[in-house]
Amino acid sequence: MAFVQNFPFITIVFSLTCGVFCAVLSGQGAKRLCLGWLALTTAMSGAVLAYTLKTGSSFVYRMGKWGAPWGNEIRIGVLEALLATVFSGVMLLSLLGGMRHIFADCEPGKVNLYFTMCSLLMSSLFALIYTNDLFTAYVFVEINTIASCALVMLRSSERTLVATTRYLIMSLLGSGLFLLGIVTLYGITGELLMESIAARVQAIFAAGEYSLPITVIIGFFSVGLAVKSALFPFHSWLPDAHGSATPSSSAILSGLVLKGYIVVLIKIFYRVFGLEIIVSEQVSQFLFLFGVLAMVIGSVNALREQDLKRMLAYSSIAQVGYIYVGIGLHSEAGMVAACVQILAHALTKPMLFLCAGGFMDVSGGHKSLAAITGAGLRDPLGGAAFSVGALSMVGIPLFAGFVTKLELAQAALQASPVTTGIAFAAIAVSTLLNALYYIPIVFNLYTRPNDGAYAGVRQQYHWEYVLALAAFIVLNLGFGMGSEAVVGAIRRGLAMFGM
Repeated sequence: MAFVQNFPFITIVFSLTCGVFCAVLSGQGAKRLCLGWLALTTAMSGAVLAYTLKTGSSFVYRMGKWGAPWGNEIRIGVLEALLATVFSGVMLLSLLGGMRHIFADCEPGKVNLYFTMCSLLMSSLFALIYTNDLFTAYVFVEINTIASCALVMLRSSERTLVATTRYLIMSLLGSGLFLLGIVTLYGITGELLMESIAARVQAIFAAGEYSLPITVIIGFFSVGLAVKSALFPFHSWLPDAHGSATPSSSAILSGLVLKGYIVVLIKIFYRVFGLEIIVSEQVSQFLFLFGVLAMVIGSVNALREQDLKRMLAYSSIAQVGYIYVGIGLHSEAGMVAACVQILAHALTKPMLFLCAGGFMDVSGGHKSLAAITGAGLRDPLGGAAFSVGALSMVGIPLFAGFVTKLELAQAALQASPVTTGIAFAAIAVSTLLNALYYIPIVFNLYTRPNDGAYAGVRQQYHWEYVLALAAFIVLNLGFGMGSEAVVGAIRRGLAMFGM
Protein backbone atom coordinates (compact mmCIF):
# COMPACT_ATOMS: atom_id res chain seq x y z
CA MET A 1 0.00 0.00 0.00
CA ALA A 2 1.26 3.47 -0.91
CA PHE A 3 1.51 5.80 2.08
CA VAL A 4 -0.84 8.32 0.44
CA GLN A 5 -3.63 5.71 0.55
CA ASN A 6 -3.79 6.18 4.33
CA PHE A 7 -4.69 9.86 4.01
CA PRO A 8 -8.49 9.51 3.62
CA PHE A 9 -8.75 7.47 6.83
CA ILE A 10 -6.41 9.86 8.63
CA THR A 11 -8.48 12.89 7.62
CA ILE A 12 -11.65 11.32 9.04
CA VAL A 13 -10.21 10.11 12.35
CA PHE A 14 -7.92 13.05 13.02
CA SER A 15 -10.72 15.54 12.27
CA LEU A 16 -12.72 13.87 15.05
CA THR A 17 -9.66 14.05 17.30
CA CYS A 18 -9.16 17.71 16.42
CA GLY A 19 -12.72 18.38 17.57
CA VAL A 20 -11.99 16.76 20.95
CA PHE A 21 -8.90 18.91 21.50
CA CYS A 22 -10.70 22.09 20.39
CA ALA A 23 -13.28 21.48 23.12
CA VAL A 24 -10.64 21.86 25.87
CA LEU A 25 -8.62 24.69 24.32
CA SER A 26 -9.20 28.43 24.48
CA GLY A 27 -10.94 30.17 21.60
CA GLN A 28 -7.65 31.29 20.02
CA GLY A 29 -6.05 27.89 20.57
CA ALA A 30 -9.00 26.08 19.02
CA LYS A 31 -8.91 28.50 16.09
CA ARG A 32 -5.24 27.82 15.37
CA LEU A 33 -5.64 24.05 15.70
CA CYS A 34 -8.75 23.89 13.50
CA LEU A 35 -7.36 26.12 10.76
CA GLY A 36 -4.00 24.34 10.77
CA TRP A 37 -5.66 20.94 10.50
CA LEU A 38 -7.97 22.10 7.70
CA ALA A 39 -4.97 23.38 5.74
CA LEU A 40 -3.27 20.01 6.22
CA THR A 41 -6.37 18.02 5.23
CA THR A 42 -6.71 20.11 2.07
CA ALA A 43 -3.12 19.28 1.16
CA MET A 44 -3.62 15.59 2.01
CA SER A 45 -6.82 15.39 -0.04
CA GLY A 46 -5.03 17.08 -2.93
CA ALA A 47 -2.29 14.45 -2.70
CA VAL A 48 -4.91 11.69 -2.86
CA LEU A 49 -6.47 13.38 -5.89
CA ALA A 50 -3.09 13.52 -7.63
CA TYR A 51 -2.49 9.85 -6.78
CA THR A 52 -5.84 8.65 -8.18
CA LEU A 53 -5.41 10.74 -11.32
CA LYS A 54 -1.95 9.25 -11.81
CA THR A 55 -2.97 5.63 -11.23
CA GLY A 56 -6.27 5.95 -13.08
CA SER A 57 -8.06 3.65 -10.64
CA SER A 58 -9.85 3.72 -7.30
CA PHE A 59 -8.74 1.87 -4.18
CA VAL A 60 -10.37 0.42 -1.07
CA TYR A 61 -9.07 1.03 2.45
CA ARG A 62 -10.15 -1.62 4.97
CA MET A 63 -10.73 -0.90 8.65
CA GLY A 64 -8.75 -3.79 10.11
CA LYS A 65 -8.07 -7.17 8.53
CA TRP A 66 -11.66 -8.09 7.70
CA GLY A 67 -12.90 -7.33 4.21
CA ALA A 68 -16.35 -7.51 2.63
CA PRO A 69 -18.96 -8.47 3.65
CA TRP A 70 -18.06 -8.34 7.37
CA GLY A 71 -15.61 -5.50 7.74
CA ASN A 72 -15.93 -1.76 7.27
CA GLU A 73 -14.14 0.05 4.49
CA ILE A 74 -13.87 3.28 2.55
CA ARG A 75 -13.52 3.59 -1.22
CA ILE A 76 -11.58 6.35 -2.91
CA GLY A 77 -11.47 7.39 -6.57
CA VAL A 78 -10.94 10.62 -8.47
CA LEU A 79 -14.42 11.97 -7.74
CA GLU A 80 -14.20 11.32 -4.01
CA ALA A 81 -10.73 12.87 -3.78
CA LEU A 82 -11.83 15.91 -5.81
CA LEU A 83 -14.86 16.48 -3.58
CA ALA A 84 -12.79 16.07 -0.42
CA THR A 85 -10.18 18.55 -1.64
CA VAL A 86 -12.75 21.19 -2.57
CA PHE A 87 -14.86 20.70 0.56
CA SER A 88 -11.86 20.94 2.89
CA GLY A 89 -10.53 24.04 1.12
CA VAL A 90 -13.94 25.74 1.16
CA MET A 91 -14.36 24.98 4.87
CA LEU A 92 -10.98 26.60 5.55
CA LEU A 93 -11.77 29.71 3.50
CA SER A 94 -15.27 30.02 4.98
CA LEU A 95 -13.86 30.10 8.51
CA LEU A 96 -11.13 32.56 7.56
CA GLY A 97 -13.52 34.93 5.81
CA GLY A 98 -15.96 35.10 8.70
CA MET A 99 -13.45 34.91 11.55
CA ARG A 100 -14.26 38.35 13.01
CA HIS A 101 -17.97 37.51 13.10
CA ILE A 102 -17.30 34.16 14.79
CA PHE A 103 -15.59 35.87 17.73
CA ALA A 104 -18.17 38.69 17.77
CA ASP A 105 -21.31 36.56 17.47
CA CYS A 106 -20.40 33.66 19.78
CA GLU A 107 -20.27 34.02 23.54
CA PRO A 108 -16.61 34.25 24.69
CA GLY A 109 -16.72 30.91 26.46
CA LYS A 110 -18.20 29.12 23.46
CA VAL A 111 -15.86 30.15 20.66
CA ASN A 112 -13.80 26.98 21.07
CA LEU A 113 -17.00 24.94 20.75
CA TYR A 114 -17.62 26.55 17.36
CA PHE A 115 -14.34 25.13 16.08
CA THR A 116 -15.16 21.81 17.74
CA MET A 117 -18.36 21.62 15.69
CA CYS A 118 -16.50 22.63 12.50
CA SER A 119 -14.00 19.82 13.04
CA LEU A 120 -16.76 17.27 13.64
CA LEU A 121 -18.62 18.56 10.59
CA MET A 122 -15.53 18.23 8.41
CA SER A 123 -14.99 14.68 9.68
CA SER A 124 -18.57 13.79 8.77
CA LEU A 125 -18.21 15.28 5.29
CA PHE A 126 -15.06 13.27 4.67
CA ALA A 127 -16.81 10.12 5.88
CA LEU A 128 -19.90 10.71 3.71
CA ILE A 129 -17.67 11.19 0.68
CA TYR A 130 -15.50 8.13 1.29
CA THR A 131 -17.66 5.56 3.08
CA ASN A 132 -18.59 2.30 1.43
CA ASP A 133 -20.89 1.25 4.28
CA LEU A 134 -24.50 2.40 4.64
CA PHE A 135 -24.69 2.29 8.42
CA THR A 136 -21.46 4.26 8.73
CA ALA A 137 -23.05 6.79 6.39
CA TYR A 138 -26.03 7.05 8.76
CA VAL A 139 -23.79 7.59 11.79
CA PHE A 140 -21.97 10.46 10.11
CA VAL A 141 -25.21 11.89 8.73
CA GLU A 142 -26.28 12.29 12.35
CA ILE A 143 -22.94 13.83 13.34
CA ASN A 144 -23.34 16.19 10.41
CA THR A 145 -26.85 17.12 11.56
CA ILE A 146 -25.88 17.83 15.16
CA ALA A 147 -22.80 19.84 14.19
CA SER A 148 -24.73 21.86 11.60
CA CYS A 149 -27.47 22.76 14.07
CA ALA A 150 -24.84 23.78 16.61
CA LEU A 151 -23.19 26.12 14.09
CA VAL A 152 -26.49 27.96 13.72
CA MET A 153 -27.31 27.96 17.44
CA LEU A 154 -23.94 29.20 18.68
CA ARG A 155 -24.94 32.72 17.66
CA SER A 156 -26.98 33.47 20.76
CA SER A 157 -30.30 35.10 19.94
CA GLU A 158 -33.96 34.20 20.09
CA ARG A 159 -34.17 34.14 16.31
CA THR A 160 -31.33 31.64 15.92
CA LEU A 161 -32.86 29.35 18.56
CA VAL A 162 -36.15 29.26 16.66
CA ALA A 163 -34.36 28.70 13.35
CA THR A 164 -32.23 25.93 14.87
CA THR A 165 -35.29 24.18 16.30
CA ARG A 166 -36.99 24.15 12.88
CA TYR A 167 -33.76 22.99 11.26
CA LEU A 168 -33.35 20.20 13.81
CA ILE A 169 -36.93 18.95 13.45
CA MET A 170 -36.71 18.76 9.66
CA SER A 171 -33.23 17.22 9.77
CA LEU A 172 -34.34 14.54 12.21
CA LEU A 173 -37.32 13.75 10.00
CA GLY A 174 -34.95 13.24 7.07
CA SER A 175 -32.55 11.18 9.20
CA GLY A 176 -35.40 8.97 10.38
CA LEU A 177 -36.51 8.20 6.84
CA PHE A 178 -32.90 7.49 5.87
CA LEU A 179 -32.52 5.05 8.78
CA LEU A 180 -35.80 3.31 7.88
CA GLY A 181 -34.43 2.78 4.39
CA ILE A 182 -31.23 1.23 5.76
CA VAL A 183 -33.05 -1.05 8.21
CA THR A 184 -35.53 -2.29 5.61
CA LEU A 185 -32.79 -2.85 3.03
CA TYR A 186 -30.70 -4.73 5.58
CA GLY A 187 -33.72 -6.91 6.41
CA ILE A 188 -33.97 -7.92 2.75
CA THR A 189 -30.30 -8.28 1.85
CA GLY A 190 -28.50 -8.89 5.15
CA GLU A 191 -25.68 -6.61 3.94
CA LEU A 192 -24.40 -3.12 4.75
CA LEU A 193 -21.43 -2.68 2.39
CA MET A 194 -22.57 -1.03 -0.82
CA GLU A 195 -21.11 -3.50 -3.31
CA SER A 196 -22.49 -6.46 -1.33
CA ILE A 197 -25.94 -4.86 -1.18
CA ALA A 198 -25.80 -4.11 -4.91
CA ALA A 199 -25.13 -7.75 -5.75
CA ARG A 200 -28.06 -8.90 -3.61
CA VAL A 201 -30.41 -6.20 -4.91
CA GLN A 202 -29.60 -7.03 -8.54
CA ALA A 203 -30.33 -10.71 -7.91
CA ILE A 204 -33.60 -9.89 -6.12
CA PHE A 205 -34.66 -7.49 -8.86
CA ALA A 206 -33.86 -10.03 -11.60
CA ALA A 207 -35.96 -12.63 -9.79
CA GLY A 208 -38.90 -10.22 -9.51
CA GLU A 209 -38.96 -10.43 -5.71
CA TYR A 210 -39.56 -7.68 -3.13
CA SER A 211 -40.55 -5.18 -5.82
CA LEU A 212 -42.79 -3.13 -3.49
CA PRO A 213 -40.31 -3.06 -0.57
CA ILE A 214 -37.53 -1.92 -2.91
CA THR A 215 -39.77 0.89 -4.16
CA VAL A 216 -40.50 1.94 -0.58
CA ILE A 217 -36.81 1.77 0.36
CA ILE A 218 -35.80 3.99 -2.56
CA GLY A 219 -38.57 6.38 -1.50
CA PHE A 220 -37.23 6.48 2.08
CA PHE A 221 -33.73 7.30 0.88
CA SER A 222 -34.87 9.86 -1.69
CA VAL A 223 -37.30 11.78 0.53
CA GLY A 224 -35.07 11.60 3.61
CA LEU A 225 -32.02 13.04 1.87
CA ALA A 226 -34.13 15.50 -0.14
CA VAL A 227 -35.44 16.92 3.14
CA LYS A 228 -31.91 17.26 4.50
CA SER A 229 -30.61 18.89 1.31
CA ALA A 230 -33.55 21.36 1.13
CA LEU A 231 -35.03 20.18 -2.16
CA PHE A 232 -38.39 21.81 -2.94
CA PRO A 233 -40.91 21.37 -1.31
CA PHE A 234 -38.87 20.42 1.77
CA HIS A 235 -36.97 23.71 1.90
CA SER A 236 -38.95 25.83 4.35
CA TRP A 237 -36.38 25.51 7.16
CA LEU A 238 -33.43 26.78 5.15
CA PRO A 239 -33.98 30.58 4.81
CA ASP A 240 -34.33 31.13 8.56
CA ALA A 241 -31.35 28.88 9.41
CA HIS A 242 -29.03 30.51 6.89
CA GLY A 243 -30.38 34.01 7.35
CA SER A 244 -29.86 34.12 11.10
CA ALA A 245 -26.51 32.33 11.39
CA THR A 246 -23.09 33.98 11.51
CA PRO A 247 -21.60 34.41 7.97
CA SER A 248 -19.17 31.49 8.27
CA SER A 249 -21.99 29.17 9.33
CA SER A 250 -24.20 30.30 6.44
CA ALA A 251 -21.30 29.75 4.02
CA ILE A 252 -20.58 26.26 5.36
CA LEU A 253 -24.23 25.19 5.50
CA SER A 254 -25.02 26.33 1.97
CA GLY A 255 -21.75 25.46 0.28
CA LEU A 256 -20.95 22.13 1.95
CA VAL A 257 -23.56 20.61 4.24
CA LEU A 258 -26.37 20.43 1.67
CA LYS A 259 -23.97 18.88 -0.85
CA GLY A 260 -22.79 16.18 1.56
CA TYR A 261 -26.28 14.67 1.70
CA ILE A 262 -26.60 14.81 -2.09
CA VAL A 263 -23.29 12.97 -2.46
CA VAL A 264 -24.69 10.18 -0.25
CA LEU A 265 -27.84 10.01 -2.39
CA ILE A 266 -25.77 9.76 -5.57
CA LYS A 267 -23.72 6.92 -4.07
CA ILE A 268 -26.87 5.06 -3.04
CA PHE A 269 -28.47 5.44 -6.46
CA TYR A 270 -25.49 4.41 -8.51
CA ARG A 271 -23.49 2.14 -6.20
CA VAL A 272 -26.29 0.37 -4.31
CA PHE A 273 -29.28 0.14 -6.65
CA GLY A 274 -27.89 0.89 -10.09
CA LEU A 275 -29.27 3.06 -12.85
CA GLU A 276 -31.59 0.39 -14.26
CA ILE A 277 -33.56 -0.03 -11.02
CA ILE A 278 -33.72 3.72 -10.33
CA VAL A 279 -35.11 4.39 -13.82
CA SER A 280 -37.58 1.51 -13.64
CA GLU A 281 -38.94 2.82 -10.32
CA GLN A 282 -39.38 6.29 -11.91
CA VAL A 283 -37.55 7.95 -9.04
CA SER A 284 -35.38 10.02 -11.38
CA GLN A 285 -38.48 11.52 -13.02
CA PHE A 286 -39.75 12.79 -9.68
CA LEU A 287 -36.35 14.25 -8.77
CA PHE A 288 -36.21 15.95 -12.15
CA LEU A 289 -39.66 17.48 -11.62
CA PHE A 290 -38.92 18.74 -8.11
CA GLY A 291 -35.54 20.00 -9.29
CA VAL A 292 -37.21 22.07 -12.01
CA LEU A 293 -39.71 23.47 -9.52
CA ALA A 294 -36.88 24.32 -7.12
CA MET A 295 -34.99 26.18 -9.86
CA VAL A 296 -37.98 28.39 -10.60
CA ILE A 297 -39.71 28.79 -7.23
CA GLY A 298 -36.46 29.29 -5.32
CA SER A 299 -35.53 32.08 -7.74
CA VAL A 300 -39.00 33.66 -7.50
CA ASN A 301 -38.78 33.74 -3.70
CA ALA A 302 -35.27 35.20 -3.90
CA LEU A 303 -36.54 37.93 -6.22
CA ARG A 304 -39.21 38.91 -3.67
CA GLU A 305 -36.82 38.95 -0.69
CA GLN A 306 -35.47 42.22 0.75
CA ASP A 307 -33.09 40.62 3.25
CA LEU A 308 -29.72 39.91 1.61
CA LYS A 309 -28.89 36.72 3.52
CA ARG A 310 -32.37 35.28 3.11
CA MET A 311 -32.19 36.11 -0.59
CA LEU A 312 -28.95 34.13 -0.83
CA ALA A 313 -30.61 31.25 1.04
CA TYR A 314 -33.51 31.12 -1.42
CA SER A 315 -30.95 31.25 -4.21
CA SER A 316 -29.34 28.14 -2.69
CA ILE A 317 -32.69 26.34 -2.97
CA ALA A 318 -32.73 27.14 -6.69
CA GLN A 319 -29.12 26.01 -7.08
CA VAL A 320 -29.86 22.70 -5.35
CA GLY A 321 -32.58 22.28 -7.99
CA TYR A 322 -29.89 22.33 -10.69
CA ILE A 323 -28.18 19.38 -9.02
CA TYR A 324 -31.38 17.34 -8.83
CA VAL A 325 -32.26 18.12 -12.45
CA GLY A 326 -28.88 16.69 -13.45
CA ILE A 327 -29.49 13.57 -11.35
CA GLY A 328 -33.02 13.29 -12.70
CA LEU A 329 -31.76 13.11 -16.30
CA HIS A 330 -30.49 9.59 -15.35
CA SER A 331 -27.52 9.73 -17.72
CA GLU A 332 -23.77 10.04 -17.38
CA ALA A 333 -23.91 13.55 -18.87
CA GLY A 334 -26.57 14.53 -16.32
CA MET A 335 -24.45 13.19 -13.48
CA VAL A 336 -21.46 15.16 -14.76
CA ALA A 337 -23.61 18.32 -14.75
CA ALA A 338 -24.82 17.56 -11.20
CA CYS A 339 -21.25 17.09 -9.93
CA VAL A 340 -20.11 20.25 -11.71
CA GLN A 341 -22.88 22.15 -9.95
CA ILE A 342 -21.89 20.70 -6.57
CA LEU A 343 -18.37 22.08 -7.05
CA ALA A 344 -19.36 25.36 -8.72
CA HIS A 345 -21.88 26.22 -6.01
CA ALA A 346 -19.39 25.30 -3.28
CA LEU A 347 -16.95 27.82 -4.76
CA THR A 348 -19.53 30.57 -5.21
CA LYS A 349 -22.21 30.71 -2.52
CA PRO A 350 -19.84 30.75 0.50
CA MET A 351 -18.10 33.75 -1.08
CA LEU A 352 -21.46 35.56 -1.37
CA PHE A 353 -22.34 34.89 2.28
CA LEU A 354 -18.93 36.15 3.43
CA CYS A 355 -19.44 39.30 1.35
CA ALA A 356 -22.85 39.75 2.99
CA GLY A 357 -21.09 39.71 6.36
CA GLY A 358 -18.65 42.34 5.11
CA PHE A 359 -21.48 44.54 3.86
CA MET A 360 -23.15 44.32 7.26
CA ASP A 361 -19.91 45.55 8.85
CA VAL A 362 -20.00 48.75 6.80
CA SER A 363 -23.80 49.22 6.98
CA GLY A 364 -24.38 49.46 10.70
CA GLY A 365 -25.04 45.73 11.06
CA HIS A 366 -28.04 45.90 8.73
CA LYS A 367 -28.55 43.37 5.92
CA SER A 368 -31.56 44.75 4.06
CA LEU A 369 -31.01 45.55 0.40
CA ALA A 370 -31.78 49.23 1.07
CA ALA A 371 -29.28 49.44 3.93
CA ILE A 372 -26.37 48.02 1.91
CA THR A 373 -26.66 50.70 -0.80
CA GLY A 374 -23.11 51.79 -1.60
CA ALA A 375 -21.57 48.97 0.44
CA GLY A 376 -19.35 48.04 -2.51
CA LEU A 377 -17.77 51.49 -2.28
CA ARG A 378 -17.17 51.11 1.46
CA ASP A 379 -15.89 47.52 1.05
CA PRO A 380 -14.24 47.38 -2.41
CA LEU A 381 -12.93 43.82 -2.07
CA GLY A 382 -16.32 42.58 -0.89
CA GLY A 383 -18.00 44.40 -3.77
CA ALA A 384 -15.62 42.82 -6.30
CA ALA A 385 -16.09 39.34 -4.82
CA PHE A 386 -19.87 39.71 -4.70
CA SER A 387 -19.87 40.83 -8.34
CA VAL A 388 -17.89 37.74 -9.33
CA GLY A 389 -20.27 35.51 -7.37
CA ALA A 390 -23.34 37.21 -8.81
CA LEU A 391 -22.10 36.84 -12.38
CA SER A 392 -21.34 33.20 -11.66
CA MET A 393 -24.85 32.61 -10.31
CA VAL A 394 -26.36 34.24 -13.40
CA GLY A 395 -24.21 32.03 -15.62
CA ILE A 396 -21.98 34.53 -17.41
CA PRO A 397 -19.11 32.90 -19.40
CA LEU A 398 -15.69 32.69 -17.71
CA PHE A 399 -17.31 32.11 -14.30
CA ALA A 400 -17.98 28.79 -12.55
CA GLY A 401 -21.78 28.97 -12.81
CA PHE A 402 -21.65 29.12 -16.61
CA VAL A 403 -20.03 25.67 -16.72
CA THR A 404 -22.97 24.17 -14.84
CA LYS A 405 -25.57 25.59 -17.20
CA LEU A 406 -23.55 24.56 -20.25
CA GLU A 407 -23.11 20.98 -19.02
CA LEU A 408 -26.75 20.74 -17.94
CA ALA A 409 -27.98 21.99 -21.33
CA GLN A 410 -25.75 19.50 -23.16
CA ALA A 411 -27.02 16.69 -20.93
CA ALA A 412 -30.65 17.71 -21.52
CA LEU A 413 -30.12 17.43 -25.29
CA GLN A 414 -29.55 13.69 -24.84
CA ALA A 415 -32.92 13.20 -23.14
CA SER A 416 -36.39 12.85 -24.65
CA PRO A 417 -37.83 15.88 -26.50
CA VAL A 418 -40.27 16.65 -23.66
CA THR A 419 -37.56 16.43 -21.00
CA THR A 420 -35.24 18.54 -23.13
CA GLY A 421 -37.89 21.24 -23.55
CA ILE A 422 -38.70 21.35 -19.83
CA ALA A 423 -35.03 21.47 -18.85
CA PHE A 424 -34.22 24.26 -21.32
CA ALA A 425 -37.25 26.27 -20.22
CA ALA A 426 -36.29 25.88 -16.56
CA ILE A 427 -32.69 26.93 -17.24
CA ALA A 428 -33.84 29.96 -19.24
CA VAL A 429 -36.42 31.09 -16.65
CA SER A 430 -34.06 30.52 -13.72
CA THR A 431 -31.24 32.38 -15.47
CA LEU A 432 -33.53 35.34 -16.18
CA LEU A 433 -34.73 35.42 -12.58
CA ASN A 434 -31.14 35.16 -11.31
CA ALA A 435 -30.23 38.18 -13.40
CA LEU A 436 -33.27 40.10 -12.13
CA TYR A 437 -32.23 39.86 -8.48
CA TYR A 438 -28.43 39.61 -8.64
CA ILE A 439 -27.60 42.31 -11.17
CA PRO A 440 -29.65 45.08 -9.44
CA ILE A 441 -27.89 44.24 -6.17
CA VAL A 442 -24.50 44.64 -7.85
CA PHE A 443 -25.54 48.05 -9.18
CA ASN A 444 -26.93 48.95 -5.75
CA LEU A 445 -23.58 48.16 -4.14
CA TYR A 446 -21.95 50.88 -6.21
CA THR A 447 -24.70 53.48 -5.87
CA ARG A 448 -24.05 56.25 -3.36
CA PRO A 449 -26.90 56.62 -0.82
CA ASN A 450 -28.92 59.80 -1.26
CA ASP A 451 -28.88 60.51 2.47
CA GLY A 452 -25.12 60.00 2.77
CA ALA A 453 -25.61 57.10 5.19
CA TYR A 454 -22.37 55.51 6.40
CA ALA A 455 -20.42 57.93 4.18
CA GLY A 456 -17.36 57.86 6.43
CA VAL A 457 -17.42 54.11 7.09
CA ARG A 458 -14.74 51.94 5.49
CA GLN A 459 -14.07 48.25 5.81
CA GLN A 460 -11.26 47.50 8.23
CA TYR A 461 -9.55 44.71 6.37
CA HIS A 462 -8.06 41.76 8.20
CA TRP A 463 -5.79 39.30 6.46
CA GLU A 464 -8.25 36.40 6.90
CA TYR A 465 -11.05 38.23 5.09
CA VAL A 466 -8.76 39.40 2.29
CA LEU A 467 -7.20 35.97 1.78
CA ALA A 468 -10.56 34.17 1.75
CA LEU A 469 -12.26 36.46 -0.77
CA ALA A 470 -9.18 36.68 -3.00
CA ALA A 471 -8.89 32.89 -3.02
CA PHE A 472 -12.59 32.45 -3.82
CA ILE A 473 -12.34 34.91 -6.72
CA VAL A 474 -9.33 33.07 -8.16
CA LEU A 475 -10.92 29.64 -7.68
CA ASN A 476 -14.19 30.73 -9.27
CA LEU A 477 -12.50 32.20 -12.31
CA GLY A 478 -10.07 29.29 -12.49
CA PHE A 479 -12.97 26.84 -12.49
CA GLY A 480 -14.77 28.80 -15.18
CA MET A 481 -11.76 29.17 -17.47
CA GLY A 482 -10.23 25.77 -16.77
CA SER A 483 -13.44 23.78 -16.73
CA GLU A 484 -12.22 21.24 -19.27
CA ALA A 485 -9.75 19.75 -16.80
CA VAL A 486 -12.31 19.70 -13.97
CA VAL A 487 -15.05 18.14 -16.11
CA GLY A 488 -12.55 15.58 -17.38
CA ALA A 489 -11.63 14.65 -13.82
CA ILE A 490 -15.32 14.30 -12.92
CA ARG A 491 -15.88 11.97 -15.87
CA ARG A 492 -12.93 9.83 -14.83
CA GLY A 493 -14.22 9.81 -11.29
CA LEU A 494 -17.71 8.71 -12.35
CA ALA A 495 -16.18 5.87 -14.36
CA MET A 496 -14.52 4.65 -11.13
CA PHE A 497 -17.62 5.50 -9.14
CA GLY A 498 -19.68 2.77 -10.71
CA MET A 499 -21.33 4.59 -13.59
